Formats: sequence, structure tokens, C-alpha cells
Amino acid sequence: MSENDIKEARDRLVEAAGRTTQDFGMGRVIGQVMAFLYLTDGESSLDAIGSGLGLSKAAVSVATRQLESLGLVRRVWRRGDKRRYYRVVDNFAVALQRGVLGMMREKLRAAEDDLSFAEEKLNVAGDVSEEVEFLKSRVARAYKMRDRIDALINNPIVKMIGGG
Repeated sequence: MSENDIKEARDRLVEAAGRTTQDFGMGRVIGQVMAFLYLTDGESSLDAIGSGLGLSKAAVSVATRQLESLGLVRRVWRRGDKRRYYRVVDNFAVALQRGVLGMMREKLRAAEDDLSFAEEKLNVAGDVSEEVEFLKSRVARAYKMRDRIDALINNPIVKMIGGG
């Protein structure tokens, strides 16, 4: 296998991760940085990550701080070197369970609060117009979607995979 083949495979995985995190509303750079670090043996400096991905150091810095707060990467210190280095955590599945899935659970709780507020307002209105009935039907559908997502991320198999 040529170096070019390896680079193309790595680039494809990094882009796929970026699209995935973007689809989940977390931003493309977070996925790209996560994949870059995951596919790196050892740790990488912010400069190396930025250079490898063609991103600014500032964008990489923001993404690594977010990933660190989710428990997916950790900072590594090198004696005598002021640069920041990062690497993926040792137990990625547990970190994923606690970090990303935990964040998704929080977002679902917030969505439920918003849906409850809207439902309460629509029911208090006493209005039976087409617009109110339409909005009530959309809120009901949103509840069902929220419940399906909740069931998915709280599925015992997902918890088992994450060690939770």
C-alpha cells in the first residue's frame, strides 16, 4: 500500500467524522480533530493537528478544549515544552458514553422542557384554531421523536458498549 493510499484513507475517515459531528450539531472541526487524534499513535501538538488538517491553531484549540470537556481527549504535558499536546483517552468507549451521550441526554432534557413549555402555552390559550391545532400536532410529533432518541441512547446495548 502506498503512502498516498494511507493518506487518502486517513483523510476520508477524518472527513467522515467531521460530517458526522456536524450532523449532530457539534460542528465539523470537532469531529475532524477527534478523528485526527484517534488515528494518531501517541499525542499531537495543536500546531501538528492544525497543519495536518489545514485548520487554524485557534480552531483546533477550541475543538480540543471541547473534546477535553467531553472527556474524549486529554492534555499531555511534555517537560520543558510550552506547547499543548493532546491524545485520545485510553478507554474511548467509556469516554464516549459519559461525554457525548451524556451531552445528548442533557440536550434531550432541555428539549423536553421546551416542548412542555410550548404545550402548556398552547393548551392555556383555549384557542382551537387551525394554527393552534397544527402546532399541537407538531409538538406531539416532536415528543415522540425525542422519546425515540432517548430510547436509543439509553438502550442497554449502547450502555454496555460504553461500559455504563
